Amino acid sequence: MARYTGPSCKLCRREGEKLFLKGARCLTEKCAFERRGYAPGQHGQTPRRRSVGYATQLREKQKVKRIYGVLEEQFRNYFEKANRKKGVTGEALLVSLETRLDNIVYRLGFASSRKAGRQLVRHRHILVNGKIVDIPAYTVKPGEIISVKPKSRDNEHILQALKSSSAEELSWLRLDKVKMEGELLEIPQRASIPTTVQEQMVVELYSK
Repeated sequence: MARYTGPSCKLCRREGEKLFLKGARCLTEKCAFERRGYAPGQHGQTPRRRSVGYATQLREKQKVKRIYGVLEEQFRNYFEKANRKKGVTGEALLVSLETRLDNIVYRLGFASSRKAGRQLVRHRHILVNGKIVDIPAYTVKPGEIISVKPKSRDNEHILQALKSSSAEELSWLRLDKVKMEGELLEIPQRASIPTTVQEQMVVELYSK
């Protein structure tokens, strides 16, 4: 599956806010957004115009895509599936993105960012119900156990990420730091998803 391979900090600067794409680095003085909080490019320091209508919706869609690390075609597929489900389309879209395996690995604290979580999955460090799954887009279902492969439990990056894990704050996840395993207890509700996006704008954009 294709993925974005350019500089992550440029994406935060383009959206005008921190998207926390590089984990712990985003909380330090090395964060590029802190040092250059203007948009990238030749005209980056020109005062931003207030976005309205289509431009606002487009920026919100781009932000959601970049937070979860998916490209346009894959993101549109997620939207179309969410649009066919009963209920609120925007919420269904976010739930689909939140239950991706790479995101669950990040939420459990095994990785400091979604990008790092994707790498752990692709490098076969993660087990689902005791079996290796190396597909970042795999949809985790309630009751499935996500764990770190025994041979990878002394991985320095995983141990460092676990130290600052806040999975205990999410009611829909269970984490056992000692066993290095977690469980998706239930499908998350919108109110319990700590992602500051306006998903309704994405729905309005694609509905035109």
